[in-house]
Amino acid sequence: MKKILLMAATAGLLFASCADGTKEKATETNEEVAQAVVELEEPVVEEPGTIVDIAVGNENFTTLVTAVKAAGLVETLSSTGPFTVFAPTNDAFAKLPEGTVGTLVKPENKAMLTDILTYHVVAGEYMAGDVVAAIKKNNGSFSTNTVMGEQITLMMDGENVVIKDAKGGTSVIIMTDVDASNGVIHAIDTVIMPKGK
Repeated sequence: MKKILLMAATAGLLFASCADGTKEKATETNEEVAQAVVELEEPVVEEPGTIVDIAVGNENFTTLVTAVKAAGLVETLSSTGPFTVFAPTNDAFAKLPEGTVGTLVKPENKAMLTDILTYHVVAGEYMAGDVVAAIKKNNGSFSTNTVMGEQITLMMDGENVVIKDAKGGTSVIIMTDVDASNGVIHAIDTVIMPKGK
C-alpha cells in the first residue's frame, strides 16, 4: 500500500512539475506575443526631407526654390550638412526693388545669386534656443560666419531675433525650427545682403 501511495505522490509531483513548466512556457510565449504586438503598434516616425524638400513643399518659399535652382544649389542644400538656413519668404523677396529677382535668376548673374543665397546659410544646425542662448552669452549680439564667408550678426529685439547683414540691413526671424534631415530652416521677413551686393 505504501508503495502505491509513493508512486501516486511521485506521479503527482511530476504532473505538477510538468504543468508548471507548461504554464511558464505559455507565460513566456504570451509575453513574446505581447511584445511583438507592441513593436508592431509603435508609430513609424518618418524622417523629414532635406532642406530643399521642405522648401519645395512650402508655398511660402517658391521664390527661394526658384533662386536655389537657378544658382545650382539644390545638390549642396540636399547634401548631408548639417546647415542652418535663414530662408527668405516670398514676401521677403517681394520687398526687393522691382525686377531684382528676375535679374538675379539670369544665368549671367549666377555667381552673384549664389553669394546672396549662401549668405543665408550657416554651417551646423542651430535651433532657435541655441541662437537665443548664443546672443545672451555674448552680451546681446552674436556674429557668425555664413557659408558665403561673410558674417551676419544676430540680436534680440524684444521677443524677436533679428539678423543684421554686412550692409546694416536687418531681417526678423518669423518662423523657427523647421526641422530637416540635414539641418534646420528659420524663415525671415527680409532678404539679407553681403557687402557689395
